[in-house]
Amino acid sequence: MTVAVAVGLLALSLVSAEIPPTAALKFTLQKRVESPADSGQYRITATPETWDARRTAIIVCDMWDLHHCKNAVTRETEMAPRVNQVLTTARQAGALIIHAPSSCMEFYKDHPGRKLAQTAPKAANLPKDIASWCKKIPAEEKGKYPVDQTDGGEDDDLVEHAAWAKHLAGLGRNPRAPWKRQIDVLEIKDHDAISDSGVEIWNLLEQRGITNVILLGVHINMCVLGRPFGLRQMAQNGKHVVLMRDLTDSMYNPARWPNVNHYRGTDLVIEHIEKFVAPSITSDQLLGGKPFVFSTDPDAKSRQ
Repeated sequence: MTVAVAVGLLALSLVSAEIPPTAALKFTLQKRVESPADSGQYRITATPETWDARRTAIIVCDMWDLHHCKNAVTRETEMAPRVNQVLTTARQAGALIIHAPSSCMEFYKDHPGRKLAQTAPKAANLPKDIASWCKKIPAEEKGKYPVDQTDGGEDDDLVEHAAWAKHLAGLGRNPRAPWKRQIDVLEIKDHDAISDSGVEIWNLLEQRGITNVILLGVHINMCVLGRPFGLRQMAQNGKHVVLMRDLTDSMYNPARWPNVNHYRGTDLVIEHIEKFVAPSITSDQLLGGKPFVFSTDPDAKSRQ
């Protein structure tokens, strides 16, 4: 064997070690379909699908290290280990993992995953407004947005919230925007991508021929829906996008309309998404077992 051949085989083996073999991913997509038409009545449909993992990406939305709402941090911290299990399993199957902790790119400026996103070639079909937030898509005009989030959705006890703000300030963080990086429970591999840019993420998806996109993370009624890489933008620009509904949370304050508990508020937003934006799946469809539920959810048993 010549030196050149040996070097070539070594390079090929290194690449193969970095890029896992592809696999089929099996999901059952849940959607709410108006039936009969124009009746205002919706029935749940369940559609089995098989996806090529290499044509699939998971976007991890704003799983920050800290947040201005203490309860939001508590819930995210409880959910994060399950999210990491999903990412590990999907990565091993051959899916692309895109970490999208918004406004934290400086922390990752030298990470290979950041370079991966920045160097993806400009897509020929780059959508016009993919760099922008999307507050509503035309399909949502048929329904009424289900929760009042005009107060920002914080559900902290006021005394605890004040103490939390003081704690954040003591850490040298801005109490209103304390995030600096993604929560460290979530592993980031060198061949994962890191971006908070709708343009960069779209370029990555097109570069790799990715048509299937899974959104998970926080918060469902704000960032997960509205970011430039969120559900609305992916749906209206033709990606086969789904929400992983058990691995998300909302910014909803039960003191606001419709005056239901926090988890029911999240449910109402999920129902809105399933009607007008995108279908949903659950993490157990990838991992086995049961869907994730928060320990403080009063309806936890019925969800499993």
